[in-house]
Amino acid sequence: MEKEDFKPKHSVESLTASVFSTVFSPLLVPTYGVMAAMWLSILTLLPTGVKWSVISVTFAITCLLPLLAIITLWKLHIIKDPQLNNRTERTTPYLITFLCYLGCGFYLWRANAPVWLFALMFGGALATLICIAVNTRWKISAHMAAMGGLVALFFRIVADGVEMVSMNGWLSVVVILAGCVGASRVLLERHTLGQVLAGTAVGFLCVYLLS
Repeated sequence: MEKEDFKPKHSVESLTASVFSTVFSPLLVPTYGVMAAMWLSILTLLPTGVKWSVISVTFAITCLLPLLAIITLWKLHIIKDPQLNNRTERTTPYLITFLCYLGCGFYLWRANAPVWLFALMFGGALATLICIAVNTRWKISAHMAAMGGLVALFFRIVADGVEMVSMNGWLSVVVILAGCVGASRVLLERHTLGQVLAGTAVGFLCVYLLS
C-alpha cells in the first residue's frame, strides 16, 4: 500500500529520520556531489575560487531554482504539499527539477568539466524522467534516486582512477549515508522498502552508465 499521507511523529527516531531526509534532499545532493568531486578527485588542483564558483552555480541551478518553483506552485495552490508526499502532485515539480539538472549538466559541460562530473547531472535528469514515468503508477523514492547517483559518482571516480585521496573510507561513508536515508524514508512511512530500493537502482544505474 502506498504511503500518500504523512502523519507527523515525534520520537527521536522519526526526528533523526526527518533530519536525514531534509539534509539529503534531492535538491541538495547534486551540490554535495560536486563538492566531493572538487576535493576528492583531480579537480582539487583547480584554484579555490574556481571550485567555489562551480559549487555556487550548481547550488543555484539544482537547489534554489526548483525550490523557488515548488514554493510558487504551492502558493498558487497547484500543489497542496510542498514536500511532495502525494505521488499525484509530483509531475510538474519533477519536470522543473529535470530541466534544472539538465541545465546544470550543460553548464558543467561548457565549463569543460570531465565527463564523469557532468554525467552526474545528465544521469540525474534521466533518473528524474524515469521517476516521473514510474510515479504515474507507483510511488518511487526520488531521495534514493539522488543518493544512488551520489554513490555512483564516488564509484566512477575510483573506476576512472581520478581520485586524489584514498577512497575506501569515503566509499564506506557515502554507502552508509545512502542506507541511512533509505531507512529514514521507510521509517517516516514516505516509502516502502521496494520503492527505496527501486529509487536507488535507478539513480545509480543512470549516473554510472552515462558516465
